[in-house]
Amino acid sequence: MKARHHTKKRSGPETARSRPIKSTVDTETAAAPPRNQDSHAEPLVLPPWQAAVRNAVRDPEELARLLDQMQMTQARGDWALLAQAIVAWQSMDEARLTELAHWVSATRETAELRLQSEQMGRSLDDWLRNLGAASDSALALWSQMPPSYPMAQALAYSVVDAPIEQAMQSCAFGWAENMVQAAVKAVPLGQNAGQRILQTLAQQLPLAIDHALSIDDASRQAFSPMLAIL
Repeated sequence: MKARHHTKKRSGPETARSRPIKSTVDTETAAAPPRNQDSHAEPLVLPPWQAAVRNAVRDPEELARLLDQMQMTQARGDWALLAQAIVAWQSMDEARLTELAHWVSATRETAELRLQSEQMGRSLDDWLRNLGAASDSALALWSQMPPSYPMAQALAYSVVDAPIEQAMQSCAFGWAENMVQAAVKAVPLGQNAGQRILQTLAQQLPLAIDHALSIDDASRQAFSPMLAIL
């Protein structure tokens, strides 16, 4: 009686169709934090502000803290200065512009944040020069002041001659969008969670802008020590 010989069927190369389908996961919580390759790598433990952004989706109290940050640090500080600086650039008030520029330089929370503001201001100045948008007299005055991003941003808004309210809306929404985009990548948050946070912040921007426009020199302030420590 002949023995049966079983030949093992050789399988071909594995394809996407032949591989087993893995179960889906929650993309809002499963994404890994990005690796930073430079010397200023982010810590593995989330800083409190990042944890606050993550919890804001499900915790109204945490979202309220973010809204407070918008009102108490942005609106009463740099946004208030921006509105005043736009008017000063439009009238080329040299004394007023110099005063505001020194205020910005003196109120950065750390030396690192001041260097960051100076570098961003110089970059925006280069952009304005390349476009040929700002006048030579405005650029000459800018070069005599302590460089900073808020003052360069005010110069850019004064060039396009936009109404103050519209310029403030553009600045404020850009801040909110950048903050959410950073949180989506760094916390990490899912895209849906980021959109919900951005929608809530955008709904509150008009109130923050009104608050910024109502602030004078005596009430304008930049004081957020915990953000500086982080």
